[in-house]
Amino acid sequence: MSPSSTIEVPEAPQQVTSSGGTKKRSATFNGAMVRRALVDSVIKLSPRHMKANPVMFVVEIGSVLTTFYLIRDFGTASSSENVFALGVVIWLWFTVLFANFAEAIAEGRGKAQADTLRKTRAETVAYVQRGDDIVEVASSQLQLGDLCVVTPGQLIPGDGDIVDGIATVDESAITGESAPVIRESGGDRSSVTGGTRVLSDRIVVQITSKPGETFLDRMIALVEGASRQKTPNEIALDILLAGLTIIFMFTVVSLQPFSIYSGAPQSIIVLVALLVCLIPTTIGALLSAIGIAGMDRLVQRNVLAMSGRAVEAAGDVSTLLLDKTGTITFGNRQADVFVPMPNVEQHELASAAMLSSLADETPEGRSIVDLAETHYGQVAEEVPAAELVPFTAQTRMSGLDVDGRSIRKGAADSVRRWVEAQGGTPPVELAPVVEAISKGGGTPLVVADGQRVLGVIHLKDVVKPGIAEKFVEMRKMGIRTVMITGDNPLTAAAIAAEAGVDDFLAEATPEDKMALIKKEQAGGHLVAMTGDGTNDAPALAQADVGVAMNSGTQAAKEAGNMVDLDSTPTKLIDIVEIGKQLLITRGSLTTFSITNDIAKFFAIIPAMFVGVFPALHTLNIMHLSSPHSAILSAVIFNALIIVALIPLALRGVKFRPAGAAAVLRRNLLIYGLGGFIIPFIGIKLIDMIITALGVK
Repeated sequence: MSPSSTIEVPEAPQQVTSSGGTKKRSATFNGAMVRRALVDSVIKLSPRHMKANPVMFVVEIGSVLTTFYLIRDFGTASSSENVFALGVVIWLWFTVLFANFAEAIAEGRGKAQADTLRKTRAETVAYVQRGDDIVEVASSQLQLGDLCVVTPGQLIPGDGDIVDGIATVDESAITGESAPVIRESGGDRSSVTGGTRVLSDRIVVQITSKPGETFLDRMIALVEGASRQKTPNEIALDILLAGLTIIFMFTVVSLQPFSIYSGAPQSIIVLVALLVCLIPTTIGALLSAIGIAGMDRLVQRNVLAMSGRAVEAAGDVSTLLLDKTGTITFGNRQADVFVPMPNVEQHELASAAMLSSLADETPEGRSIVDLAETHYGQVAEEVPAAELVPFTAQTRMSGLDVDGRSIRKGAADSVRRWVEAQGGTPPVELAPVVEAISKGGGTPLVVADGQRVLGVIHLKDVVKPGIAEKFVEMRKMGIRTVMITGDNPLTAAAIAAEAGVDDFLAEATPEDKMALIKKEQAGGHLVAMTGDGTNDAPALAQADVGVAMNSGTQAAKEAGNMVDLDSTPTKLIDIVEIGKQLLITRGSLTTFSITNDIAKFFAIIPAMFVGVFPALHTLNIMHLSSPHSAILSAVIFNALIIVALIPLALRGVKFRPAGAAAVLRRNLLIYGLGGFIIPFIGIKLIDMIITALGVK
């Protein structure tokens, strides 16, 4: 194969994501995923895996212990005792399996995405410059610093930076977006990812990652959860759950001497079943799934979190640093209003402004045409025999000459001199309008028709629709928003006021960003920010949540602890919401689990000892049939509630912007009260069913 030939490769598969375009979102449950999760549920029964979850490890030990006693006493116990023991054993094992299933189904979506990504990581041929020659090298043999020539239709063989050329690149295999992106040498959009395809032009890529350490390899490891470590809050919650388990273990053990003294000794199977019902098995079973699902929700938004710690930190962020351009504003100045001079009609100014912009293909020029059409009723049509005057840095004007008319638009001083050269005199009202627009942070463009100045076009950075409402929501959550911009303080203040941010940093340098982040952190705040350039790397590394744009430089991506594959800066707000949702989900299900255990305690204990102490009949408010039916009903309920809560753990509790006090009240009202009431209803219904089936 010659170096100039095109490599034929199969079409890149679509990534299973959810942010739109050609992407497809995986369902919470599908047949293949469930089958895979069922197999993984059994594999996860290994003590080596189970010991990482103390609560469920206790349940597994209890399952083994009750199984042993069932087998040992099967020939000597009565049939009713055998039925009871068999029921307890079966449902205890189901409890463990359901917990493993919740974790496996959460991991399943990540594994499905990893399988798709592996199809992208194909062995390709790289054309490497070695002196004056170009040699073929397998992509797995590339070294740091190699210069690879990539032509249209070829896959980029490894992660790197473009050092020569400009090209459109299909990144759908990574981001799922069908629209190609432009990558070019120099600047902040030179980074390319191995496995993406060049669609046009020739580029030279300098390799920046070793084989096996590419961005795609890291993506696969991350979505599979292989590198996911428990966060500090998860570890703290594990300690709390282990402490509650030990407390209830001592409580259950102390019941045996009491029951012997009262003449109603309990079997090991009863005591184990009681222990499993009282310890916080619900949150213990779902805790891992909640954490994995939190990272998965980010992946569905095309954001890679390098650790669970980063997702959790996003939920605790109290200061949000946002770049103005592309985040708060659209990034291109747009026409906002036409300001006519005295004795000039609005439609005359709008018509001239549109004519002078018909050949202007810049975003500003197109916005002038759009404003004239949508707000002033002008119709954009080709003007025959018109001589177009393009914009130049020397004239700082553009326009057209047609039918003896000369129309110009441009910088105020340039148009003023041009009008004077035509023999005209600019009106005295022009200077105050230009000055007012400039002081307000806008850009004035003056429009003239020959000797007459018709008016001024007000160009401004347009704040994105809905962004102000987002900042109001952030404020409700106690998050302070700070806009960062290189604009002068006057322009920055105008945009900040319109967007509704709490503060702004104007004329910001990399050192200024670092200083601001350190100041906020010194005040006890967790800080999040976005960036895409090499000059953003120090600040991204310093921030608690640093979101690097995938379109940015390799330095930025390595410095941040999250990568936004879509390179949409406003996604930082979504990341904070997902982090909040993770924390709220964990808190809600923990509240439910603890009140659930309290309810089971008051439901089971009176039924167990009512035969020995008839006075306890008053506390047996559900009138459960017998001690055995009470315990078996509680064990069955304990297993089924885990299954019922798996979709909630994976989907997450719906996020609503509110303060901590409001969130706590809502948790206690919905999940606290619900966790206390539901066991009484569920255990009673199960008791009625198993009693009808003859279990006594």
